[in-house]
Amino acid sequence: MEAPPSHGSPGGEGSGLDTTLRLDPLAGWHIPLLHDPAYLPLHPLLQRAVLLTMPQRLLQLLTSRPSLGPQVLVALRQQTPQGLIVTRRLNRSGSCWQVQHLRLSATQARRELAGTLLREAIRRGRGASSWIATASSLDRDRLAVLREQGFQPLRTDRLWRWPPTSPCRGDAAGLELRPLNRRTAPELWHLEQAACAAQLRQLLDRRVDDLLAQSHGRGWMLFDPCREQAVAAVRWIGEHAGGGHDVKLTVHPGWQHLFGDATALLLSQAQHSFAEGHALWLGCDVSQENGQRWLAQSGAEERGERVLMARSVWHRQELRAPAQLAARRLEAVWEQWQPRRQPMPTPVGPGQGGVADAP
Repeated sequence: MEAPPSHGSPGGEGSGLDTTLRLDPLAGWHIPLLHDPAYLPLHPLLQRAVLLTMPQRLLQLLTSRPSLGPQVLVALRQQTPQGLIVTRRLNRSGSCWQVQHLRLSATQARRELAGTLLREAIRRGRGASSWIATASSLDRDRLAVLREQGFQPLRTDRLWRWPPTSPCRGDAAGLELRPLNRRTAPELWHLEQAACAAQLRQLLDRRVDDLLAQSHGRGWMLFDPCREQAVAAVRWIGEHAGGGHDVKLTVHPGWQHLFGDATALLLSQAQHSFAEGHALWLGCDVSQENGQRWLAQSGAEERGERVLMARSVWHRQELRAPAQLAARRLEAVWEQWQPRRQPMPTPVGPGQGGVADAP
């Protein structure tokens, strides 16, 4: 199958990249070429992205909104993949995007190539006002590339692998266990807002529908009926490239004592309902000492640290042409000299000097 026409050549003099390099949106003919070990774990995601391309385009035409599915760019040099980047919107408004995966082949100029992929993905993310990305705390090259593109660290999470366990292990501590659905989603949204730092909360710009869309409605929460609020929750956020599922575990800042049997119940319930037989991967802020201590004692496996980084995108407002501004000013002045319309006489009764009503 012939390759589609080139979508641009980001390389140039002084860039460190061959001018034959081009960036193409992912197509079906790319996948057989992505046989490098760096790309193999992403094949299920890439195949789904290709299958959903046409339905997403039709939906975008009908709703005038960008797709919620992943956007994939492949860097090619002479039909040989050099790298790829997977991005996705984190909210329906499209104000916040995430760099989900950035994978490179074992080639030279890796740092320059990563920067090129990042710049092009950000350029194509129309309407985005903020971007989120993560990197291992030990990956100095990735951290440097992100900083070069304007990303700043916001938080460091320690990653944990929760192994498969028997279902419903733990104690709810007198709280109600509720599934995530459209009726209970507002409670989980309020919980995550309370547990999220103010700066990150503003960048994410997430609504209840965004939370439901990202988790596909899969999650559980512990609800306090006396205070009528969710105090701890776990929800699905994606499939882990190394096997298993990525989940988000949230505990209210005022309920840190729930790290223990209550959170064990949540994780076990999550495994039983949507990840049976598979491990769960979760991050815990390094400053959350209670959570770190409990995870270490509960048998979870520590898998390094991950730095959460973000950057804002400033959109320059379009300036009106000087001729249009001058024309508007002249119209405003000319309007002041226009003759005023005479008011219509008010109908009054006979004998009052006015115009009598018609019979």
